Amino acid sequence: MLQLGDDTLKKIAHELTDNLRKNITIDWSKRESVRASLRLMVKRILRKYKYPPDMADEAIQLVLAQAESLGEEWV
Repeated sequence: MLQLGDDTLKKIAHELTDNLRKNITIDWSKRESVRASLRLMVKRILRKYKYPPDMADEAIQLVLAQAESLGEEWV
């Protein structure tokens, strides 16, 4: 079970959103190299906030799916 507080989760979400907005100018949903660098960025942010490593892969996939959806709206 995830034991991060609401404040920590808000910080993670805010930092992820800011970083994704900076990278949204490229159609990264179609370029695997860009997707790979976004995966690394998400992984670093999760590690920074001590997100449980055993839950990180699932969180990364969720963030990328949501970012792809948001990216369509932001462009």
